[in-house]
Amino acid sequence: MNSEFFRILMVAMLMLVFAPVVDAAQNNTSGQTIEIDDAGQLKVDIVQPYVVKKGDTLWDIANYFFQDPHTWMKIWENNLYISNPDLIYPGNKIWFSVKEQEKTGGLTTIPTIRPEPTLLVKEVERSEPPIDTSLYVTALERQDFIDSNGVEGIGYIVGSENERLNFGADDKLYLKLSQPAKSGDMLDIFRTSGEIVDPESGDVVGVLVEHHGQLKVLSRSDDVYRATVTRSFAEIMRGDRLKPAKHINPRIEPVYPAYVKQGKVLYIQDDGVEAGQHQNIGISLGIVDGMTPGTVLSVHRKGRVIQDKVTHDDLQLPEEKIGEIMVLVPQKNASLAMISASLTSIHLGDIIRNQASH
Repeated sequence: MNSEFFRILMVAMLMLVFAPVVDAAQNNTSGQTIEIDDAGQLKVDIVQPYVVKKGDTLWDIANYFFQDPHTWMKIWENNLYISNPDLIYPGNKIWFSVKEQEKTGGLTTIPTIRPEPTLLVKEVERSEPPIDTSLYVTALERQDFIDSNGVEGIGYIVGSENERLNFGADDKLYLKLSQPAKSGDMLDIFRTSGEIVDPESGDVVGVLVEHHGQLKVLSRSDDVYRATVTRSFAEIMRGDRLKPAKHINPRIEPVYPAYVKQGKVLYIQDDGVEAGQHQNIGISLGIVDGMTPGTVLSVHRKGRVIQDKVTHDDLQLPEEKIGEIMVLVPQKNASLAMISASLTSIHLGDIIRNQASH
């Protein structure tokens, strides 16, 4: 009898001791996982909702959390209070999971956070990953965009010590220059590859050039300079033009303008009719429009006109964002830019504007 009473008493005491531990363990697991269907993988330990910061777009948010900008449409579907996906504002709350939204009532109620002594819960903040600028630096080394008055450069290659017609790295060359140069000066070897023309005015707004290499001035003898080729990107020939080598900043910082006027695609690399990611294009926005190296803009395509099957009226479909670009070299009225992201091929005449209003 006594032993049975003692055993019951011990079981009750153990239940009292371990009950808070079990409850705490259960509480600690709530809200730590986020379920998402058919939308990629979320980063772990993310607490919903995500609060929009200045400069965010649904495109950027989808690319950051799911590594796929195409998922922006699914995010929009889970946040029906957003009437226009191009217009989100700092402070807006973005939910990635309908299940998580239902738990707290979405936008209509304030989530209840149970205080815990060792866990600090904050709304998720997104830090921008560093941009790999190696592609942009390579593009600037091989190409340039100059004013039409600079196509002659400051001189040209007249020959070498022998009768060779083509030259490469480490070859010794002779130059004629229209302006003085000193030993150690670096010059770009270039050829023009095309003009960018404004189709409305017919004006030449800039000239594209291809860099074939780079050389260093060694010495001067009367009107002829000696030089050596330090880098070669393509064949170098007599008559190739020269210009002062441009200093390339290896760290191009992205710039997001608050507002720029609308522009358009004027030129596609190699005189193409369509372009994709990492190709170069010419745009109708330049220094006078606030363009600087690193300016990030979006590309949009005007919607088609279709016939409404009910009213039989013509209906203009809305324009859609199809890509992003970064300005490499701006001139007064136009710029050379690289396509950093694209959902489909980019065509001449596509619309260029700043990112969605913040």
